[in-house]
Amino acid sequence: MAQIFHRSTNTISKVSIFGAIFIIAGLAAAAWMINQSPYFTRVNAPRPQPVPFSHKHHVGGLGIDCRYCHTTVETSSFAGLPPTETCMSCHSEIWTDSPMLEPVRASYRTDSSLAWIRVNQLPDYVYFNHSIHVNKGIGCATCHGRVDQMPLTWRENTLYMRWCLDCHNAPERFVRPRQAVFQMNYQPPGSEHPVLGETDQLALGRKLVAEYKIKKLTDCYTCHR
Repeated sequence: MAQIFHRSTNTISKVSIFGAIFIIAGLAAAAWMINQSPYFTRVNAPRPQPVPFSHKHHVGGLGIDCRYCHTTVETSSFAGLPPTETCMSCHSEIWTDSPMLEPVRASYRTDSSLAWIRVNQLPDYVYFNHSIHVNKGIGCATCHGRVDQMPLTWRENTLYMRWCLDCHNAPERFVRPRQAVFQMNYQPPGSEHPVLGETDQLALGRKLVAEYKIKKLTDCYTCHR
C-alpha cells in the first residue's frame, strides 16, 4: 500500500505537540502573573473616594488613633466606618469653607451617608472578624500596612488565602503585645538587627501565642462558613 502521509508528518506532529505544551505553559504563567499583578489585586493602587481622606495627615500628622473612626474594631467583625458626625466634630471648627470638604458638609446637612469605597474587601464567601485578630495581638499595620504614611489609602496586601495562611500557620512571626496593636510604628524587639531581630520576634511571638491562647486554625470552615 502506498504511504498515505508524508514522512515529515511525524516531525510536524512532534513539533505541534511540544509547541502546544509550551503555549499552554506560557498562557498559564501569564495568567498567574496577571493574577498576582497590582492590576488584578489592586495592591498599592489608591482608590478614588468621595473625599480624598488622608490617613497620613490624620494618623501620621495629627496622631488620631484608629479607634476614633473605626469604633467597632475591638468588638465586632466589621471595623466600622465613621459617621459624618465624627468628621464634623473637627471640621465644624476647622477648614469649614474648604471646597474639598463640601461632600462632608452636604452629607451632614442632608443626613445622608458618604459613599466610601471599600479598599480592603474580601469575597462574600470569606468570614473575617476584626475583633478576634485585634484581641489576639495582630496589629492594624500587619494587614493594612502603614496607613499613617498613605496620603490616599491603598491595599497593602493581596488578601489571598495563601497570604492569610502564612499568618495562621506561624502566628508567632506576626503577633505583638495587645497594647501595641494600634501603634503604626511598632517594631519588634531587636528589629535593628535583621537576623537577631527575627529571633527576638519569634521568642516574643511564642510567648504571646501561649499567653493569648492563639491556635493555628487552618481548617477550611475557619474562614469559609
